[in-house]
Amino acid sequence: MTLAEQIRNAFYLPFELVAKGVRWLEQTANNIKDPQVRERIKASKSAMALNYTLLFFVVLIALLCFTVPFGYQAQTVFVLLLWALAMMVRRMPGRFPTMLLIILSVTASCRYLWWRYSSTLNWDDPVALFLGGVLLLAETYSWIVLMLGYFQNIWPLNRKPVSMPPDQSTWPTIDLMIPTYNEDLDVVKATVYASLGVDWPKDKLNIHILDDGKRDSFRDFAKSVGVNYIRRPTNEHAKAGNINYALKQTSGEFVAIFDCDHIPTRAFFQLTMGMFLKDPKLALIQTPHHFFSPDPFERNLSNFRNVPNEGNLFYGLIQDGNDLWDATFFCGSCAILRREPLEEVGGIAVETVTEDAHTSLRMHRLGYRSAYLKQPISAGLATETLSAHVGQRIRWARGMAQIFRVDNPLTGKGLKLSQRLCYVNAMLHFLSGIPRIVFLIAPLAYLLLHSYVIYAPALAIILYVLPHMIHASMTNSRMQGDYRYSFWGEVYETVLAWYIARPTTVALFAPHKGTFNVTAKGGLVEKSHYDWVISRPYLVLVALNILGFAVGIYRMGWGPQNEIGTVIVNLVWTMYNLLILGAAVAVAVEAKQVRKDHRVEVAIPVAVRLNSGHLIQAQMKDFSLGGVRIEIDGVDEPTCAYLLGQTLEVILNRGGQEFVFPMTVAYAHKGIFGLQLNELSHQQQIQYVQCTFARADTWAKWQQGYQSDKPLSSMQAVLQVGFNGYKRLLQHCPKFVQVSVDALLFCIEFIWSLRPRYVPIRTSSHAK
Repeated sequence: MTLAEQIRNAFYLPFELVAKGVRWLEQTANNIKDPQVRERIKASKSAMALNYTLLFFVVLIALLCFTVPFGYQAQTVFVLLLWALAMMVRRMPGRFPTMLLIILSVTASCRYLWWRYSSTLNWDDPVALFLGGVLLLAETYSWIVLMLGYFQNIWPLNRKPVSMPPDQSTWPTIDLMIPTYNEDLDVVKATVYASLGVDWPKDKLNIHILDDGKRDSFRDFAKSVGVNYIRRPTNEHAKAGNINYALKQTSGEFVAIFDCDHIPTRAFFQLTMGMFLKDPKLALIQTPHHFFSPDPFERNLSNFRNVPNEGNLFYGLIQDGNDLWDATFFCGSCAILRREPLEEVGGIAVETVTEDAHTSLRMHRLGYRSAYLKQPISAGLATETLSAHVGQRIRWARGMAQIFRVDNPLTGKGLKLSQRLCYVNAMLHFLSGIPRIVFLIAPLAYLLLHSYVIYAPALAIILYVLPHMIHASMTNSRMQGDYRYSFWGEVYETVLAWYIARPTTVALFAPHKGTFNVTAKGGLVEKSHYDWVISRPYLVLVALNILGFAVGIYRMGWGPQNEIGTVIVNLVWTMYNLLILGAAVAVAVEAKQVRKDHRVEVAIPVAVRLNSGHLIQAQMKDFSLGGVRIEIDGVDEPTCAYLLGQTLEVILNRGGQEFVFPMTVAYAHKGIFGLQLNELSHQQQIQYVQCTFARADTWAKWQQGYQSDKPLSSMQAVLQVGFNGYKRLLQHCPKFVQVSVDALLFCIEFIWSLRPRYVPIRTSSHAK
């Protein structure tokens, strides 16, 4: 059979099978003469039979597409057809093109995995078989996560708020709880001040500081601002135990929980509580964890507000996708729970260190529903250092692995299939440590040990691997592009891989080991430094990959000629791994952070009253807990110099009311003024937070600052970060290391300059 015939038969076979199935269904329907009988059957058994028949044919067609073997030429044509179709639809608006991209990606990925299992294991070499099997298991894990991710995010719900009834007497009572343990009082104050200003009847809202740190200063502060202070005698079960103790001391119909650094806006309850009144089975509403300070990736790589942070994907897309399947889970803060179902499941779960997700899983098992409101209506502080960030993720990873063992969503009762899949995917995400390490060292098996982890010619690897990777990247860019740029996920996973591999493995075998660790917030980084301790695993992996790359270069020049293609494939893989590891190295260079109060960029009109009594209109460009930055048009430099050091009043508007705050001019240049807050009373501090952080519209347009993902540009940016990572690492190395590296690079450049080069021979003609 010719190549053209193979392609034609493979192309038409699925359509022929579908046509036969349709003809059979039509014939079955025509055999039923009685219209009433036909309608009854259609409404019952025939409907079920039709669904299963269609499912059967879909699965059959899919299996044929995934498993039909092609020669290299046919596979090339097939790959080009898939790629051309994807390029045609990837820019089209609407959800149908996204669905089509998912189908194309699933086809390419399933063909790749089938090829890997059926054709690429070397059964004659035990070492190669073992190493190749480990890589194949890691790839299978990634394939499962990819497929579940497509399912989870196929149709984000994008839920809208439900209005509250006008009669406030029907509004329920709420206990707003702020758990704290070892955080500074200054961190907690802003959350309390904002809570005092939320739009909710004062007689139906009780605010509680849950102090596990047992500090008198917190008790005195709570008394001074008129909120409740709860201190329990012991500290068992950490945050979960703290909340459970408070549940016994309170009686509100609903419980709102905010971490002590998460500041709610005034509209928080107005935008969320209407859903509870509409649906009595709704047990949980979760809102995004939005951060107004840069996390370690954003600060150390200097890409704050230029690249979506690590959490944007989860709170921007994944939770919204979960909401479609009624699988939104509790994230520990910025959420409201109905007290009755919460008490029905025994309060906040204490069996795992991710008590939040475990609690929502239990409520879902009892048939209660959850909801997710994508709009950011609160904001908090991100982790300050890479070590704190890694520690937080270790706890999350250990906790999700514990839930997988002690309350597995696949085996327990009460969940729908869609809920099971969403929960399982959330847990599998944190098992990525070992697979990621495998991907970072896999090419070394061939370069150092000469073991074929993928036992196939280089051309076959290219024809199957590249379509799988390109279609997955293209599809995820389409689905996730507003919340996670291409290739950045690999940087995040690489940084965490070593640190989550061990705790998740231990939790799978010993789920009751491990303790709750509190994430430090509000700290300072007094000077730039390299975190040699946290980066030690990356440096080991870097050294191994450099060794493998050097051996690969040697084998290209002096190895067997028939292996050059395979060597090149593994060298490219190793170079990519080195650049990703370079990005991880770059994140470990802790940038200087000496500002105690983080600035929030805004564009809000304000008024400024000078000492002379003159009122000037200005634009507030940013604010922090310590002051604001404003811009005044038409101010010359002499005026700026005159105002420097003077005290003036800034007038902020909130809900039609004006509030006046005394400030001192600490900076003045070209119409830009940095103003420092003067000493404020408790009431003024409350008003200032409510006019800035707690404004209803403060975070509404935060996500709009990002452009959509451009995969090639994103890849270039990640590779550039990786390259710069080694330069930054070298700057923090001892002097003799810097000199040695410079000498090595000079030698390499000199040797490269001695290579044979083609010199064109120019002929000239001379006129007589």
